[in-house]
Amino acid sequence: MTVYLGADHGGFELKEALKKHLDAEGYKTVDCGTDSTQSVDYAPIAEKTCLGVLADEGGLGILCCGTGIGMSMAANKVKGIRAACCSDYFSAKYTRLHNNANILCLGGRVVGAGLAAELTDVFLKTEFEGGRHQRRIDQITEIENK
Repeated sequence: MTVYLGADHGGFELKEALKKHLDAEGYKTVDCGTDSTQSVDYAPIAEKTCLGVLADEGGLGILCCGTGIGMSMAANKVKGIRAACCSDYFSAKYTRLHNNANILCLGGRVVGAGLAAELTDVFLKTEFEGGRHQRRIDQITEIENK
């Protein structure tokens, strides 16, 4: 599985820590930016990361900004993306299990590198449960297609 990573200046350090963690875990990563803590707009980075995920069947993404919220809002504007901003283990697990999220959004000013690695691990290792949850994903897609 390839993991697409993107961050603005507020999430840069967290993205870098997660990249090292993912490399150590044996994941292939694609860094969609940014490359420093210099101020940069998050929406273009979110879009680039999302397009990478959509082009790679089975790929997942992680977006980091100061809170994770801005990245989540931008990512969810891309058709086919289901991004979730999480800061706890249960949410990171169940957004994959029940919502089939394909992007995890994290706040560099909200969660530390250790917790972020834990949330990333559970997000990447949890499979979508399907069943009644697929019907709900289909309903979200229907809304998206209107």
